[in-house]
Amino acid sequence: MQKLNPDHVAAVIELINRGPYFQLLSMRVTGLGIGYSEVIVDLGQKHLNPFGGIHGGVYSSLIDTAAYWAIYCDVEESAGYITIDVSVDNMAPAKEGRLTVRGERIKVGKSICIAGATVTDSWGRTVAHGKSKQLMTGRLQSIAQAVSSMEGKALPPKFMVSD
Repeated sequence: MQKLNPDHVAAVIELINRGPYFQLLSMRVTGLGIGYSEVIVDLGQKHLNPFGGIHGGVYSSLIDTAAYWAIYCDVEESAGYITIDVSVDNMAPAKEGRLTVRGERIKVGKSICIAGATVTDSWGRTVAHGKSKQLMTGRLQSIAQAVSSMEGKALPPKFMVSD
């Protein structure tokens, strides 16, 4: 059985957190492992709609991101995949504080993967929940393409050889 390389995980987190969209929303992946991910964002003025609450698109972006990365450690290093569907249930408004999003793998298949994500606020309330489906694309939109796009250095191997 393959074991996840912690050096690879740390390098991936550093790489993706430099992504332009992540920077725009000030969201950060803080945890990544087999079947899960964690994303955080400290809410600011840029996350709010004209009524003073979080914009629904922020929930959607957080759920899509956490669900996407919850699958990453379960697929081969060269695998690529893209989001084909995201569903979001807005359960409560948020205006300030930190949102924490926990992504969890539901199923990793040969062509379709499904993951869910739950958004909680600084007080531990669930404020949104959702699900995302990803289509396996061969090598299209793989981590190697992210490295190239972000002009990053080569990553350590994703998996370590076990004894």
